[in-house]
Amino acid sequence: MEFPFDINQLFSERISILDQTLVAGRKSTGRPDLQAHIATVIDELGRASAKAQQLTAPITSASKLQTQKHQLYLVKDGESSGGRGVVVGFLKVGYKKLFLLDRQGVHVEAEPLCVLDFYVAENLQRNGYGLELFNFMLQHKNLEPVLMAYDRPSPKFLSFLAKHYCLTQSVPQVNNFVVFEGFFLNRAAAQLRKVPPKKPDGEIKPYSLMEREAVRQEQKSLPWPFAPPHSPQRSVASQCSHSLSVGCSPSRAPPRVAQTSSPGCNRNQSPQSPLGNRCRARRTSSQQGLVARCNLYSRHMDTRAVGLLDRHSPDFKNPRTDDQSF
Repeated sequence: MEFPFDINQLFSERISILDQTLVAGRKSTGRPDLQAHIATVIDELGRASAKAQQLTAPITSASKLQTQKHQLYLVKDGESSGGRGVVVGFLKVGYKKLFLLDRQGVHVEAEPLCVLDFYVAENLQRNGYGLELFNFMLQHKNLEPVLMAYDRPSPKFLSFLAKHYCLTQSVPQVNNFVVFEGFFLNRAAAQLRKVPPKKPDGEIKPYSLMEREAVRQEQKSLPWPFAPPHSPQRSVASQCSHSLSVGCSPSRAPPRVAQTSSPGCNRNQSPQSPLGNRCRARRTSSQQGLVARCNLYSRHMDTRAVGLLDRHSPDFKNPRTDDQSF
């Protein structure tokens, strides 16, 4: 592939290694004009490779190389084109984190060196340039081709690997990468990690027992007008929640029924006392209205309320008037 500028001035070596700096040697260091020519060469090679592989867009360009931690090996023929040199092809590699499947179908997490793009000019193929370029990369990385992954290799590239490196048996994958037998056997255990199976989702509890116990304790600390009334069902539920929160089984003892006090009666009195029966018998609608009018808006009535009830009761007799005779 020829260019209108001197290729030998850009690339001093037969095979040059480029990275995100787009520097191919000491000559191009600090030379924006030479780096612009290098970017032009990379873009043209990327478009030619995409056309040869029938891709919709190039996967190699100078802008992509500057933003990714990949390396590009470029080979040239310095004696062609009147001594100015021509570019023969390139090989781009980089490390990728992959989730692969071995022969048993087990998911394995690995980060191998991958061949991302490989191209040799059509008019210069079958002259040994591709093999020279690939072997140079293997020596530079000190790596075996079986330990690498290959991103969407073309049929020509697969034939190249089978002919020169005897890589014929591939392990099927669910992605676009191709790995061969021996990839999982010859790689160190530190470079391969089996993906642990996904844990089953546990039962979702929107309202935990601990939160329920905290709410119950908070309601207990509230003063009387704001505290919720206690009921046998609530007592049983609170006992169960308390026993579950500390890791014990719920108590099977029958719940205690809270003693309800009637208006005007002492809470400490027995439900079977005569005074309690008398108070319950005198709870009528008219008496409750009288108590409301006397501003006794409480479910606990004092002795003054009992006196008012007795005074306005139809069965009440004044001892003073009963003893007098007319």
